[in-house]
Amino acid sequence: MSGPEGHGVPPRAPALVLRGRTVGAHAPAVMAIVNRTADSFYRGARQLDDGVALRAVEAAVEEGAEIVDVGGVRAGTGPVVDVSEEIRRTVPFVERLRAEFPDLLVSVDTWRSEVAREVVGAGADLLNDTWAGHDPGLVEVAGELGVGVVCSHTGGAVPRTDPVQVAYPLPDDAPPGSDPRDGVVLDVVATLTRSAGRAEECGVPRSSVLVDPTHDFGKSTWHSLHLTRSTARLSSLGYPLLMALSRKDFVGESLDLPAEDRLEGTLGATAVAAWLGATVFRTHDVRATRRLLDMVAVLRGDLPAARVLRGLE
Repeated sequence: MSGPEGHGVPPRAPALVLRGRTVGAHAPAVMAIVNRTADSFYRGARQLDDGVALRAVEAAVEEGAEIVDVGGVRAGTGPVVDVSEEIRRTVPFVERLRAEFPDLLVSVDTWRSEVAREVVGAGADLLNDTWAGHDPGLVEVAGELGVGVVCSHTGGAVPRTDPVQVAYPLPDDAPPGSDPRDGVVLDVVATLTRSAGRAEECGVPRSSVLVDPTHDFGKSTWHSLHLTRSTARLSSLGYPLLMALSRKDFVGESLDLPAEDRLEGTLGATAVAAWLGATVFRTHDVRATRRLLDMVAVLRGDLPAARVLRGLE
């Protein structure tokens, strides 16, 4: 979907469709984070306790989240969490969400096909594979069982590892005069195009394939910053576009702030990516993100102002 013609408003990536429900058609959708872990990098997202996690979902729904992303394993390094433990942390909780919030779209952050099959059986609508097809069977589960899938980019990094001296040089066939920083953008575009194509081959509808450049995963801060300013290129791939920016290290290193103090920096990056056409934002801070995205949508002309009285009465 595009903004008003002739006003310099960048086109938007397509809306996301999950089990017949469309989100992100006019204003970007909000995906709230619920981590069923005790060691998330951000203390505010440690929700291993069932009661804490359920209250977090209730608050997210009240504050405007259309999707809740449930994770059972910390993305970064930490204690081993095997398949059975990940299932124990996620499957009963997804079942409870489906029963108590029938209209809520539920995503599960996992890279394991065994977990994917179980959470879809429990009612999940989306599989958020943040480790870029490390288990090639996961996307097959999505196609077989009729749910959406997130195709991500990690530069080949192994699950739960941090980047070290990672580089994305320009390919030999890059156009003359290309910006050297565009190496990461070209790699992300090629990887997402390839993985999204495979998802479609496995039976996932194009509108249910959510692509994610995956900031910080297999990337330096310089890479994540350049991907953010290159959002328009990613929005043009023809798939719904996810941005997972919330309180990440590239924000912290940009401002020299710990995770607890990265809200404003996250919102700044979110505003840029929303203006440039991203359609779903994964966040720890639902209320602030929802209001910011609605304001950007009004500025773009995608949404009308909620109430206009100034100068008219």
